[in-house]
Amino acid sequence: MSLTARVRTDELQMKRPGETPGLSCSVCDLAYAALYFDDEGMAEAVLGLEEEMSDLVHEMRSLAMLAVRHPREVDGMSSVLQVVSSIEQIANAAVDIAKIVLRNIGIPRALVVDLAQAAEVSHRLVVADGSHLANRPLSDMELPVVVGMRVVAIQRGRRWLTDVGGDDIVEAGDALFMRGEPAGIVRLRELAAAAPWIPPAVETSSLLTDLDRAVDTLVEMKNISETAIGLAYSALVLQDLSLAREVRALEERLDAMKVSLQTWVLRAAADDVDPSELRGLLHLAEAAEDIGDQALQIVSLVLDQEDVHPVLALALGDTDDVVVQVPVAPGSSADDATLGSLGLAVDPGYHVLAVRRASGYIYNPRKTVTLRAGDELLASGPEEGRERLASLCGYAVSVDEETGMVELSPAP
Repeated sequence: MSLTARVRTDELQMKRPGETPGLSCSVCDLAYAALYFDDEGMAEAVLGLEEEMSDLVHEMRSLAMLAVRHPREVDGMSSVLQVVSSIEQIANAAVDIAKIVLRNIGIPRALVVDLAQAAEVSHRLVVADGSHLANRPLSDMELPVVVGMRVVAIQRGRRWLTDVGGDDIVEAGDALFMRGEPAGIVRLRELAAAAPWIPPAVETSSLLTDLDRAVDTLVEMKNISETAIGLAYSALVLQDLSLAREVRALEERLDAMKVSLQTWVLRAAADDVDPSELRGLLHLAEAAEDIGDQALQIVSLVLDQEDVHPVLALALGDTDDVVVQVPVAPGSSADDATLGSLGLAVDPGYHVLAVRRASGYIYNPRKTVTLRAGDELLASGPEEGRERLASLCGYAVSVDEETGMVELSPAP
């Protein structure tokens, strides 16, 4: 059984394509972080990252054209161009989110609070001199495994490092912008010798207002759009038709939620609410829906059963995280355990995109979801944590030296 789809090809040697899916996710993470922290410098970094994306997209299009040697290769290469176009549009949606900060459009305080309680959150901390994180390369820290959070960007003085890799050394005074499991924040701040974190709060009321409904809808739209992108890349790599259909259903749900949100915002306008905050909600909803639209464009290649060039699987598999499919074996640690009790986001540092159960999916599952034997996890995370994830599900990992395919076998 394949744990992750890997394709070897000698037809097209591209080093850069693998960077674009990772960058598209990073630019969205950074955009939402800029919104959360109301940080103009971070929002400017989003614009810079989008320019880098544009350069990569132009390079990929040029390489794709040069790689076509025969008319029969055109259809396959068109799939590369379609995915490249979707990645570009995702980056444009991230810029739209960043402009909410740069143009001081404003968002309700309640939205910031809700974002702090999402399945994945943004977090900022400054590394203290002499702390466990200071003067060490990121690869040595294994933060996705240890605390379940990854570094999206580093602010060093006036410089922004957005293409963060394992070889980057964290310096004292660096501001790290993280993304991941909220449960890891306390441990993360201990490692950085940072002050204890106090989550944002807002005045509570037993009365659910139209603005509250709009904010709740928008947070769900954000979560669904991010899930749709993760599932779309997975469906493409794994050539999974049922997963592609699930992405289509998510996109249709986003469309319906946008209509509902617009209704709540219009009703809220009749109350004593700052109009600029309502504008921010509509602006953000438009961006979230755009991201969902591009997820559908990516999986349309699978839905329409079009020829997909093998370089796509190679490129998508060349990102920092790997996408894995692993079933839950009877009697394993994962069998009859909740996702929260397993702590997969901390160790082995994997984010569960969906749980396949019988003929359906539980997407973006909550910690309270109890796994059953026969379930299949679709998750993304660091390659070094793959064996640990498989072990929790009752499997051992082996790699075929000839094909490079990762295989699962029942654990002894």
